[in-house]
Amino acid sequence: MKISTKGRYGLTIMIDLAKKHGNGPTSLKSIAKDNDLSEHYLEQLASPLRNAGLIKSIRGAYGGYVLAKDPKEIKAGDIIRVLEGPITPVEGIENEEPAKQALWIRIRDAVKDVLDTTTLEDLINYEDEGPKEAYMFYI
Repeated sequence: MKISTKGRYGLTIMIDLAKKHGNGPTSLKSIAKDNDLSEHYLEQLASPLRNAGLIKSIRGAYGGYVLAKDPKEIKAGDIIRVLEGPITPVEGIENEEPAKQALWIRIRDAVKDVLDTTTLEDLINYEDEGPKEAYMFYI
């Protein structure tokens, strides 16, 4: 399974909004500038995220976007499914022989597990603290 720029940039939007959660709306222009991305492209991604109930738009001079829920309630899988569709590594696995079919199902389930157990809060904490398993000790 390959995540396209839609999924990657959608996660970027959501992580930025999670970092600023509770501090009022954030414009897509500022997210685009901070991450060196196209504001027009981010606007295209914001619409399905809003329609899915993951973000809210605030109109006005100081408007922008805010998360519709707390960062610990939004999973990476929610975002990826909205922007990329169903999580499946291979199409048409029902036509595969049983051994290969079982492999594709295990891969799909492993990816789903990671995406569905990783929240926006986890992602912003990861950026702040770094990966926990990266700490290595030599004896």
